Amino acid sequence: MENISNVDKLESIKSFQSTIRKLEKTLVTMTQKAANTNLVKKRLKASYIGLAILENDWNQKPHQYSLEDVAEARNVLTGLFPSIENSYAKLKAGSSQRTLLERRIKAMELAVQAIDNLSKD
Repeated sequence: MENISNVDKLESIKSFQSTIRKLEKTLVTMTQKAANTNLVKKRLKASYIGLAILENDWNQKPHQYSLEDVAEARNVLTGLFPSIENSYAKLKAGSSQRTLLERRIKAMELAVQAIDNLSKD
């Protein structure tokens, strides 16, 4: 993958970790309410895989995911872009929420790029 600054790498990893924490809390809440958790579970798995692929690419940390799981994660992550970008467009420039979404978008783009590179190998 292209040269990514250490700052961008760190922010991307932190962004995925934050996303995972939020999705885990959401899953607990939805499970307690007996709500349908399929979508949250899919997004959580995709986030785990996105993080694992970045850590594998940047820090040579091994991951246990199959190519099928990785391909599905790619589809889930790319499917999130329109709604995140729509939310992003509605936020004020310089707001903390907009910065958070910028980092989340960047992290997801880098994960998708790393998945694409993994598929080529």
